Amino acid sequence: MKKFGLLWGIFFLVILGISACETTPPQPVVWSASEPEKALAQDIPETLPPPRLEQRPIPTPTPMPLSELPEHPDNINPLTGLPVNDVSRLERRPVMVKISNYPRAGRPHMGLSHADLVFEYYIGLGFNRFLAVFLGDDAALAGPVRSGRLVDAQLAEMYQGILFYGNADDRTDEVLVQELGPRALAERDIPSPPKYRIEAEIPETTLFVNTKELSEYYTNSGRGSNERRDLRGMIFSDQIHPVNEKADFLAVQFSRQARGEWHYNPETGLYERWIEAGSSEETIPMIRLVDRENNKQIAFANVILLFATYTEYAPTLHDIALFDQNSGKRAIFFRDGVRIEGTWVTASNGRPIQFFNSYGLPMHLKPGNSWIVLVGETSIFRNLAPGQWELRFDIP
Repeated sequence: MKKFGLLWGIFFLVILGISACETTPPQPVVWSASEPEKALAQDIPETLPPPRLEQRPIPTPTPMPLSELPEHPDNINPLTGLPVNDVSRLERRPVMVKISNYPRAGRPHMGLSHADLVFEYYIGLGFNRFLAVFLGDDAALAGPVRSGRLVDAQLAEMYQGILFYGNADDRTDEVLVQELGPRALAERDIPSPPKYRIEAEIPETTLFVNTKELSEYYTNSGRGSNERRDLRGMIFSDQIHPVNEKADFLAVQFSRQARGEWHYNPETGLYERWIEAGSSEETIPMIRLVDRENNKQIAFANVILLFATYTEYAPTLHDIALFDQNSGKRAIFFRDGVRIEGTWVTASNGRPIQFFNSYGLPMHLKPGNSWIVLVGETSIFRNLAPGQWELRFDIP
């Protein structure tokens, strides 16, 4: 693997949805989880107060070497801690797919309910995008697929995945190919199947991919090894860290046009995703986010906020520093209706992110899928009401 920092140094010298799924009526921007039909009056200011970390000092974590990471039985998915129905799915690299969140005409998305991990991050101009990771399950169709971003090279290297994206500008594409080699699968180079074009309202929301077929295509094309990878790094258990606060509601707002909410369902023990359906000067109406494939609401066992350094090179070109982060940066974990302060580190650039609790010990995640949001270090995290939390995205 070539030095990522050197490549980017050279690189930046030359730089200068449709659905028949039913949704609920629009909801107020903030609502009480105990009284979901009752709106809470909440003004949304155009300007925000100075950033506040609201964080107690946390011991610096010590990244765990491979020798100290627990071994998993062959049928346990290292990204969820759960057994899989088909062990053969674990005998491959993860399949990582870039999924668009805008334009809204592409919603509901397809395939998110099958993902083990979803990374969400800012792409500029007030918008966000998803990178879905499939290992223990597959999506018959995942998408709509959109263009790659610089951070995808780091994530795909850390999780040793094959990356499918809807092309990228020449400069970003060079970074992806240089870091990932044949594992960077741009739409222009992939036949159908495994990619598919589905008629849609606008051309930007027509590209989808079958993750199982994509993995088989990679193997059969002889591009490189597609054997099981050592993805240890995440720790799962039913044990909940004792230092926690009630958290049955979390909102993450990238801008007035990009807001997501997580509502904890105590019956399922999962956080259910809602998403904005538009915006006005007074409110941001929210609807349930479902998977177009099965009409099931998107729900995750863990929702994780990772505070990271964004560098903006252009309005739609950002670097997010994930490699070489071994001193511990802030993380906030949501599981089982509580929030837990902690940290995250990257033990090495070819290993998954490691998580630690407020004691500086390995963080125990709830067994199941995880939604991970990469937020700017100056983002504002605040308590709206008992059990209700909101993050307003910000970068310098």
